[in-house]
Amino acid sequence: MDLIGGKYKSLILWYLNDNKILRFNELSRYIPDATSKMLTRQLRNLEQDGLIERKVYPEVPPKVEYKLTSFGKSLYPILNAMDNWGLEYLDDNGIIIGEN
Repeated sequence: MDLIGGKYKSLILWYLNDNKILRFNELSRYIPDATSKMLTRQLRNLEQDGLIERKVYPEVPPKVEYKLTSFGKSLYPILNAMDNWGLEYLDDNGIIIGEN
């Protein structure tokens, strides 16, 4: 749980699995509630834990890309199961997302 238990870690892993490679601003758009500081912290933790790889290109402005490592990809079945459980929970409880 320490590996994916951060506030946005599972979302970062989910979006990287779907998109293969994302830049910081793309991740920011996918997770608009995350501040830049929080997103940076979560990305660094995931990198330190070996779940994602960070590639920096020597350009101005700096270009940084993130992608899953093979270890990070191995978490997809767990994330998918959590997603399915959440959808079933919402359906069972009559909760509709996205409507006012």
